[in-house]
Amino acid sequence: MTLLPYPLLWFSLTVMWLLLNSLTPGHVLLGATVALVACWGMASLRPAKPKLKGWYRLPRFFLIVLYDIVRSNIAVVSIILFGKKRGHRSAFMTVKLDLKDPTALSLLAVVLTATPGSAWVEYESRENILLLHVLDLIDEEEWRDLIKNRYEKLLLEIFT
Repeated sequence: MTLLPYPLLWFSLTVMWLLLNSLTPGHVLLGATVALVACWGMASLRPAKPKLKGWYRLPRFFLIVLYDIVRSNIAVVSIILFGKKRGHRSAFMTVKLDLKDPTALSLLAVVLTATPGSAWVEYESRENILLLHVLDLIDEEEWRDLIKNRYEKLLLEIFT
């Protein structure tokens, strides 16, 4: 391990410390020390670099996710405003995933949690099973199809 693995992070954290506190020699020393320890912690948590095979598909993936987030926001607002009349059903469901790449799984978790109306609850790595909570679960197979064919398929093309 190098003494200063992330010099820009160290500098930024030190400056942030000084902006939040006063500019005294004690705070400069304390801020620099805290930033150094944070950099060492970051270096020990450093994951393997992702292998992007289909990096050119990332813009398409992000446009799909953006569209789905907007669409889901509208759906959740309608549930909140008119939920009693329509009778929505919240439920948990499982999805068997083919993804194994940790970066792709992380990205899928962010997408499913950032999209209103769904939340990544748990992932069983030995069985590759995702536990998902859905605010308005009308058709479980439709949700599986959405995750498998809309997100996972594209992520498999990007990361494998």
